[in-house]
Amino acid sequence: MSTALDTRRPVAADQAEQAAQAASAASAAPRGLLPVVLTATFMTALDTFVVNVAVPSVQADLGAGPAVVQWVMAGFGLALAVGLVTAGRLGDRYGRRRVFALGLALFTLASAGCGLAPTAGALVGARVVQGLGAALMGPQVLAILRTAFAGAAQARAFARYGLTMGVGAVFGQLIGGLLIRADLLGLGWRSCFLINLPIGLAALAAVRRCLPESRAPQRPGLDPVGVLLVTLALTALVLPLIQGPGLDWPLWTVLCLAGSAVLLTAFAVHQHRTTRTGMPLVDTRLFRSRAFRTGLLAQLVFWLGQASFFLVLALHLQLGRGLDALGAGLVFTAIGLGYLLTSNATHRITGRLGEPRTITVGGLLMALGLGLLALTAHLTADGSVWWLAPGLFVDGLGMGLVMAPVTTVALAAVEPELAGAAAGVVATVQQVGGAVGIALIGLVYYGAAEPTAAFGRSVTALAVLELVLVGLVRLLPRRS
Repeated sequence: MSTALDTRRPVAADQAEQAAQAASAASAAPRGLLPVVLTATFMTALDTFVVNVAVPSVQADLGAGPAVVQWVMAGFGLALAVGLVTAGRLGDRYGRRRVFALGLALFTLASAGCGLAPTAGALVGARVVQGLGAALMGPQVLAILRTAFAGAAQARAFARYGLTMGVGAVFGQLIGGLLIRADLLGLGWRSCFLINLPIGLAALAAVRRCLPESRAPQRPGLDPVGVLLVTLALTALVLPLIQGPGLDWPLWTVLCLAGSAVLLTAFAVHQHRTTRTGMPLVDTRLFRSRAFRTGLLAQLVFWLGQASFFLVLALHLQLGRGLDALGAGLVFTAIGLGYLLTSNATHRITGRLGEPRTITVGGLLMALGLGLLALTAHLTADGSVWWLAPGLFVDGLGMGLVMAPVTTVALAAVEPELAGAAAGVVATVQQVGGAVGIALIGLVYYGAAEPTAAFGRSVTALAVLELVLVGLVRLLPRRS
């Protein structure tokens, strides 16, 4: 009996020491930490959406066909989604600051490659490398925020993270439209990528001074079998979701989706076995936490609606209402205003209500805003496009209340030594949720014969999805 007790004491001591270290790090986080990591977050969000504006100019300038242009968008998303889980483990093993810096350097270099690409093929290749750089950065940002801050400071940090992601997503189309209209130095669409160079280099120069190094205490292995299985599984899942809607779902896309289910099952079994005998890529102890499980599912539901909403709104404004990219980007500011209003106050609101209630209020506001959009789109089909602004503003209010808390609830209960793995899983769910949402809402949108009806059906389906999120939040544990 005494032997058993003796073996427990070092573990308890280690846990106490890790908690003390985390608290110490949280109180001594460098002032420049947030600007550096959020700069990288903004560039990733911006380059996810700004390319939609650049596509017509890319086609005209490089003589690219529809399939190649589609890969300019898809290559980035595929590389980003596939690399996130492995990147989380690399940060745990080699140091999150080191892997973050590597990803930032790769992303900045690839941005130069995109902006200087002489052919469409070179642009696709640079976009894939850019996605890999973003994948290396993403989990490190979440893990650094989780381990460098605690309590109210952590809530504020995640609120700023959510604000940054939303600003990049909401204003990406407007920023791209302004850059192309300005035609800086005659660069046209290339400025959408080259703008990353001075920003990325400045952030890279501040990494060593502003970011503390952190890693998992036991220096976990890479689990090569797990890396191979998850890479193949996510490729087989995301690739057909990206390509399938535009190709009318050929047989290979169906086979890939079936194969992804088999590979994901094999990955889960391998991780469960490795958790008991070694160092898995994704420690299955994470899923013992109800907060993590439910928070992860809430992440999935939320991101099912985000990318798909931006897509159908852009299609409605440009194809249904005949606006150009800059005009459509200006309409997006209605969402942005609502988002900025609430996301700036999210950490104070969650301090009073807690994350679950804040997400509930935000989800209800988003459902209301989307319902207003469906109604006004039907009633004002021949009127001013600005009749959509009230619904967009209310949707932005709700989005600002959901984006940061839905990430916080998934990571808050995770032990610091599992932060990298958890961050990789959360970031992967965000990307996969976006791809699945675009595929599903695309079926709804393109299933209607008339653009206004297509938009109305799509936002109605998205409103229902937000109500599902509200119901799901009731399963989250309440905490202050």
